[in-house]
Amino acid sequence: MNRGSKGFRQNFPREPRLRFSSRLLTSLAASTVKVKSATFVFFFLLGLALICATGCRKPLPPTSSQIRAITHELVLAARNASGGRAEVGTRPEFAARQPGKAQSLAADHIYITVPLTGSGLPDKAAHDAIEKKLTRVAEIHHLQRIARSASPGMERFDYLLRGQRTQSIHLIVPLAVAPAAHSASPRPRLAIVIDDLGNDRAQADALFRVSYPLTLSVLPHLLNSGEIAEEAHRRGYQVLLHLPMASTGGENDEPIELHSGMDSSAVGQTFAAMLETVPYAVGVNNHEGSRGTSDAILMSELMPLLRQRKLFFVDSRTTAATVAETAAHVAGVPATSRNVFLDDEQSVAAIQKQFALAVRDAREKGSALAIGHPRSETLRVLSEMLPQIERQGVTLVFASDVVR
Repeated sequence: MNRGSKGFRQNFPREPRLRFSSRLLTSLAASTVKVKSATFVFFFLLGLALICATGCRKPLPPTSSQIRAITHELVLAARNASGGRAEVGTRPEFAARQPGKAQSLAADHIYITVPLTGSGLPDKAAHDAIEKKLTRVAEIHHLQRIARSASPGMERFDYLLRGQRTQSIHLIVPLAVAPAAHSASPRPRLAIVIDDLGNDRAQADALFRVSYPLTLSVLPHLLNSGEIAEEAHRRGYQVLLHLPMASTGGENDEPIELHSGMDSSAVGQTFAAMLETVPYAVGVNNHEGSRGTSDAILMSELMPLLRQRKLFFVDSRTTAATVAETAAHVAGVPATSRNVFLDDEQSVAAIQKQFALAVRDAREKGSALAIGHPRSETLRVLSEMLPQIERQGVTLVFASDVVR
């Protein structure tokens, strides 16, 4: 029995049993590692999800109330920095309207007019103090400053919050020399109106380099109508509404304009909406309008609106058949008509000739009004010839000084 038992034990040696146990342990260890790895991956992904839920989420855009609150702080900072001497104003810019949603505030434009010293020069100390205060408010709210192009005498920059533009700052120094239009003078007077502003920002900046009392006429409802009109006023220019009216041919008509057949309500609403986009307009001159200004009924509807708002009218005289100036005087609206177009022919020599003609008209008639456009050739002639105008015995004035 013992031998049998021994033989039995020999038939089933211990070594295979040990190898079986080793494989089992190895398998169990591998399974444990897999479980631990899976657990690690699970908790790693869970942690990553929690981090993304709190930190990777796209930041919400600033609300209208947040924008307005920061704007209020910036306005107060500018006023306080200058001891209340800086003229500060705002104009909201709204985002494009989306169907089914209320129109939201996109950004606020803040216009700051730097005060002048008693000698008529820009107050650098006030300017620097305003800049410092604005920077402090921007730091508190973590605003990013982005510079924009501008002309001499103006600085423009935007503030961004979480990547969205919230404020556009316009820091403006008015013309250092007071316009001669504000002083009574028996000398012949010449007013120069520059038309068609409102869309091209670069054209306006080039014009702002001409530091003389010009009258700038701004088209309504364009991308930069309000911004250019506001800056022009604060810089020291006079602002007109360049009022679109129907032309005879119709090829250059604007999408929104006054035209024959409009009833008095439509004329009033259209005109009021145009004025809202051109702040500080003190008068009106027609854009195109060869058909509109020759329509006595349309002019009789328009002129009382000007009288109610104490605006004057300049007839651009795009047609010999115009009745606009006559209708203005009948309605009790101060008015005048254009004497000379400076740049119908766009060459420097031709514009110089027309400028000389305008000076001659002013001498012969006591006053004259010339109309030009913000083209490079026109601005070149103005820059060259305006410094000489006083020596020629003529005073450059605003359009309001030649209406009657």
